[in-house]
Amino acid sequence: MKRLLTIALSLLAVVASAQNSGSITEEMLREIRKGYEGNPADKAIHNALNVSSITALAANADNLAAPDAHFTYRVKTKGITDQKSSGRCWLFTGLNVLRAETIQRFDMGEFQFSQNYLFFYDQLEKANLFLQAVIDTRDLPFEDRTVDWLFSNPISDGGTFTGVANLVSKYGLVPADIMPETLIANSTSAYATQMKTLLRKDGLKLRETPAGLKGKKLQEYLQGLKTEMLKDVYHVLALSLGVPPQEFEWTLYNSKGEAVSTKTYTPQSFRDAFTDADLEHNYIMVMNDPCREYGKVYEIQYDRHTYDGQNWLYVNLPVERIKEMAIASIKAGTAMYFSCDVNKYLDRTKGTMDLKNFDYESLLGVDLSMDKKQRVQTHASGSSHAMTLIAVDLKDGKPVKWMVENSWGPSSGYKGNLIMTDEWFDEYMFRLVLEKRFVPQDIQDMLKQKPELLPAWDPMFLPEE
Repeated sequence: MKRLLTIALSLLAVVASAQNSGSITEEMLREIRKGYEGNPADKAIHNALNVSSITALAANADNLAAPDAHFTYRVKTKGITDQKSSGRCWLFTGLNVLRAETIQRFDMGEFQFSQNYLFFYDQLEKANLFLQAVIDTRDLPFEDRTVDWLFSNPISDGGTFTGVANLVSKYGLVPADIMPETLIANSTSAYATQMKTLLRKDGLKLRETPAGLKGKKLQEYLQGLKTEMLKDVYHVLALSLGVPPQEFEWTLYNSKGEAVSTKTYTPQSFRDAFTDADLEHNYIMVMNDPCREYGKVYEIQYDRHTYDGQNWLYVNLPVERIKEMAIASIKAGTAMYFSCDVNKYLDRTKGTMDLKNFDYESLLGVDLSMDKKQRVQTHASGSSHAMTLIAVDLKDGKPVKWMVENSWGPSSGYKGNLIMTDEWFDEYMFRLVLEKRFVPQDIQDMLKQKPELLPAWDPMFLPEE
């Protein structure tokens, strides 16, 4: 009898403990079940969700009109690029900004810089960045947050404008027909898995300390070992993407298809001949991050593409100031690098980004509202994709909609472009890169501040894909 009483008391203690710890009790579950009434409307939605996607059912029938493609100001561009199944939007966007100016300046027909050429060196440089970072942190425990982040993110095909600036400045440019796209460049997933495995294995070896080596001799040993590892990386890249040209002959054709000149170039001389943009010094990145103080400059640790390059540096500003500069750039016929949370309220068929495109709350019967700051803080939103900002429509001097040139091919969206309302711009635009001539002096002066260094794992600073 005493034994049964003891068991009963133990069970009561377990139940009481569950209640006090926040577990779902039977009583709580009975109350929770009242959240679903099972009325005819609920049953109809349940049936519909079993045969159609949430996105399709949430489409707002009152907002199905074709997009208004009239814009007060639009930058002249030719052709739509296609990154296909890769995360290279940052690279396509950066080169699209450059090619728009190059096409106008030299009266070209459709023209592209080689994304594959710079992607080769992007991957080589990122491999070196990872391996050198492992060397720099080899005395830290493996459980250290920075070490853990490095091995979690040894390499990716995503990036930012800073990478475009550093790569173009260091390696130059070549035309797309000199180093064209490859199957792996267009579909990077399987290749990336093997490259990450190779780098992680090499990273572990770099953390090992050879007996008897220290100081200068140890550093010489580690640098020699890293060089041998980068030979393997180069080998894999050459097999996957081709060998980058060091010199090439190329013919310039005008918009009528007439040959203008045939010359021999290096990637650096081609860059200097066909662009005059000083990417590392003549551009400023601005951002609308409501989680942090405006008017301040921020730097992101390890958010660069080359070890000797620049960490990502940006000025945080209210969205209205960013719009003023964007409008000035578009009026002057200059495209911009633009990044946002592209998949939010995106109608892929129409090519519009509009807060009225979908009504998930009415469909599901719940309140999903958060402001921009709350979405960023809770990882519900962040910059995910880069595109080229090329147009704005003004009414009484105020923007009502914008257009970006995308890199998802000409059949995607509205003739390869996406059109966003100004309200969508407010909520889901995050980054813009502008030429200094469009940035007021007071904002340029903000860059004289000592930047606040933010960790590489900050949720707002994942690479654009």
